Amino acid sequence: MKLAVAACLLSLAAGAAHAGAPRARDLGIPFDGTPGPLNAITDVAGVTVGHVTLIESDDPKHQVRTGVTAILPRGRDSGRLPAFGASFALNGNGEMTGTAWLEESGMLEGPVLLTNTHSVGVVRDAAIAWRVKVGQADASGYWWSLPVVAETWDGYLNDINGFHVRPEHVFAALDGAHGGPVDEGNVGGGTGMICHEFKCGIGTSSRRVTVGSQAYTVGVLVQANYGVRDTLRIAGVPVGQQLREHRVWTDQALGGDTGSIIIVVATDAPLLPHQMKRIAKRAALGLARNGSYAGNGSGDLFVAFSTANADAVRDQALNAATFVGNDSIDPLFLGTVEATEEAIVNAMIAARDMTGQGGHYAIAIPQDALRALLRKHSRLASR
Repeated sequence: MKLAVAACLLSLAAGAAHAGAPRARDLGIPFDGTPGPLNAITDVAGVTVGHVTLIESDDPKHQVRTGVTAILPRGRDSGRLPAFGASFALNGNGEMTGTAWLEESGMLEGPVLLTNTHSVGVVRDAAIAWRVKVGQADASGYWWSLPVVAETWDGYLNDINGFHVRPEHVFAALDGAHGGPVDEGNVGGGTGMICHEFKCGIGTSSRRVTVGSQAYTVGVLVQANYGVRDTLRIAGVPVGQQLREHRVWTDQALGGDTGSIIIVVATDAPLLPHQMKRIAKRAALGLARNGSYAGNGSGDLFVAFSTANADAVRDQALNAATFVGNDSIDPLFLGTVEATEEAIVNAMIAARDMTGQGGHYAIAIPQDALRALLRKHSRLASR
């Protein structure tokens, strides 16, 4: 059996991500707000991210273009120490497991994992097994666990009914999670994803904000697989109406906004669960800036957590938590919107052309043409 860490990372011609890929700001695309040093969700101290990318082309009838992405709110401590959190469904044509208990308890217990639609079950089960392995088991020898696993559909490029994601891939993504720069584009759960009919995938961004005299970070990671071409806006410019070649869904049965997006928001600001719900909702506004209207067929599911208040989430009879006052929370709302907008564009810029199942092809957004349009509208920043 192939191990994920050794398998499937093929050539750039097959559509794999590569080191040193440009990000949106590298092209001069302007964004509001001040990012953290990495401009990534890992700017929130303690958050780690791991990817396993599965790209196999040996069998022309079974083109594998999929994977797993793991986000650990507290790194290796995520198995034993929860975080205040909440979820929000802008449109519910999708799946995010574990949210009933997340909403009931206000606690995110363990990692968040992203994959394709038909691999949610195996990823969920493997996440429980991983927690049993690395966590402190209870008296009966296992954890009671309802992990959060979310999906978007990659069946246009991936042999989604081949069930190629396996438990060892989940373990590898979790065990390999790290801080520092985060790979984007055709990686992890985003390997086979498409947004606005361009190749897309994983993207991330962050914002530094000030509440009173205290500085905090908001980080966002997206798995973007939503949208139609005509509504795409970047830096406020309706570029999708001009970049019309290689439209994925043209003459296909799949019309309209039938894709999905998963948005994960992290912050080190001390916020209570009901405030994390408010933060999660604001991700929708960043999504809208890029032209999503959350169509009937789109699964737009968000989860948000805070790494603060570690002492308050321990299993104690009486806990005390600090939190930002509601009248002071606006900078965190704005940072969430800004980081979400940029994370989605980063996913598009980092992605590369990909050919997959049935010879289906998704082109990456043409960067030179995009820059020319932004320059025409005086929206291109100097590099």
